[in-house]
Amino acid sequence: MVLWVGGIILAISFGVRHTFGIFLQPMSIDNNWGREVFALSLAVQNIVWGIAQPFAGRIADRRGAGWVIVLGTLVYAAGLYLMSSAQTSMALIWSAGILIGIGLAGTTAPVVFGVISRSVPVEKRSMALGLSMSIGSFGQFAMLPATMQLINSFNWSTTLYILTAITVIMIPLAFFMMEKPQPKDDPNAPKPLALAEILKQAMGHHGFRLLTIGFFVCGFHIAFLATHLPAYLSDQGLNPSVGTNVLALIGLFNIAGSYYFGLWGGKFPKPHLLSLIYTGRALAIAAFVFLPISAVSAYIFAAVIGVLWLSTVPLTNGIVGSIFGVKNMSMLGGIVFFSHQIGAFLGVWLGGKLFDLFGSYDIVWTISIVISLMAAAINFPIKESAYQARPVTA
Repeated sequence: MVLWVGGIILAISFGVRHTFGIFLQPMSIDNNWGREVFALSLAVQNIVWGIAQPFAGRIADRRGAGWVIVLGTLVYAAGLYLMSSAQTSMALIWSAGILIGIGLAGTTAPVVFGVISRSVPVEKRSMALGLSMSIGSFGQFAMLPATMQLINSFNWSTTLYILTAITVIMIPLAFFMMEKPQPKDDPNAPKPLALAEILKQAMGHHGFRLLTIGFFVCGFHIAFLATHLPAYLSDQGLNPSVGTNVLALIGLFNIAGSYYFGLWGGKFPKPHLLSLIYTGRALAIAAFVFLPISAVSAYIFAAVIGVLWLSTVPLTNGIVGSIFGVKNMSMLGGIVFFSHQIGAFLGVWLGGKLFDLFGSYDIVWTISIVISLMAAAINFPIKESAYQARPVTA
């Protein structure tokens, strides 16, 4: 039940989040904004999400994830509701940026994966995380075309009201994710480590540092593509529906990618699989950008990049669990995710900023290829062996 409900929560949270790219053009046109305004608000969203994630994870690890998901959902819904009436850049930053960023921290992978990891045997952990992520990916596949249809039938503002209502569904689901904290007076309960000690152990671990740096690249790719790919395809003369279909196909193929990479993570070294994913992304982006753009090439790119899309998430969180165990997994996963969100901030913002400066995304595409190859090299040498605290000497 925890695995399936967690997957549905991810489907709603990530599904709504991945629709924001198709709001860029209608909101910018109606409010007479350049692309940087919308891009900056989503960049703020990503960095706020990243800053809030370790704190949400720490609370979930110590008090249980259920109430964190409830509170996150309420803030998420408030952000969507206010975004529907945003007419100034500051209003958009507060709603789409700050509030939704905080809401996402309480309703996405690090919090949900912490519950799942504590609910399954270690040998099935990677597969379970991959399965829940594949269920979550279905949200992106289903929500994107539905949201585009709603925008075409009504308008972007009414569509955001409807997305607000859908988001609230996560509240009753959160009660299936409630955990029973260990009684404080339990004599068998291990003494919890102080936050400073947990952070010291994590940041002193070479593999954890490499993993954190590599996940930055994943955030850059996903945020840039989710926000700017529909507009890029429209700039190439393709019908706007192609951009929506491409993002939906990414979500569809990510269902298989997340599941199988999660499954393979239980059989093969997860760092090597991450290197394979980042190498594949570099090749896919290079082929897409340097070959002629058409609807067919866009759909092929969506299929390939979809397999590699969020398949990094169960592997990355699985490595964290392998090294440090699951007791503090939501918070440690949140620290790695903070690096992901710094990358997301730059991917979204630079996409809009450089487009407004140069009239194209060429520089950002080049950056995406180069850093993908760097991430492949960084992840390969990571070791998954469990962390052993250094003995205390007198």
